[in-house]
Amino acid sequence: MSYNYKIILQYDGTRYDGWQKQGNTDHTIQGKLEAVVSKLAQTATEVHGSGRTDAGVHASGQTANFHMEMRQEPEALKDYLNRYLPEDIRVLNVEEVDGRFHSRLNAARKTYTYYVDMSPKKNVFTRKYVYGLGQRLNLSAMEQAAVKLCGTHDFKSFCSNKKMKKPSVRTLHSITFQQREDVLEIRYTGDGFLYNMVRILTGTLIEVGLGKREPGSMDQILEAKDRQAAGYTAPPEGLFLTKVEYE
Repeated sequence: MSYNYKIILQYDGTRYDGWQKQGNTDHTIQGKLEAVVSKLAQTATEVHGSGRTDAGVHASGQTANFHMEMRQEPEALKDYLNRYLPEDIRVLNVEEVDGRFHSRLNAARKTYTYYVDMSPKKNVFTRKYVYGLGQRLNLSAMEQAAVKLCGTHDFKSFCSNKKMKKPSVRTLHSITFQQREDVLEIRYTGDGFLYNMVRILTGTLIEVGLGKREPGSMDQILEAKDRQAAGYTAPPEGLFLTKVEYE
């Protein structure tokens, strides 16, 4: 019999090559987690994440799960993981869940937050966790554009994986904006996101905020189903996977 454990974790993605384990690097979040879990389990153990964050992207609320043959007290398991994980990865919560639970396949909604610093020079203490745009944005125009992006659409124009064979239809439930002094927080909640989708949405909205695109042009971008139609890919350091929700 195996036991299934769901974990919620946070990590600073600055020095990592993304979530997914890769053959050419040992600097991945999944790789670090699997090394620690496998040592405890005394056998190779796969850790499934709710989503594959890119290189340099952070998480304040990533969800993952793994199966173990030996039963563990959740609090003791959390303490063990935190003792042996690097200081830039922290497990916030551990719970034993139904054996059929899968962090990615069962995810109903995900929320990503993107932070844009509009001041001329980035704050020294948050510089690794914001995009230093250094320009003011027209928030009203960005909000008008965001309304057109919400809903169920084919988001192929907002995906940088040209070879993707999966359907590119997703439901974007909401895009909200909150400005705290010079930093603009853009929050995206949807049923799922394509490769680089949030960063391309952000780059496109920033171009609207800078007056380089009209808010009404979002319809044409969606209809084009062509990556070239959308804006640039905003850099990874401003992006956080904030929350994963399950039914």
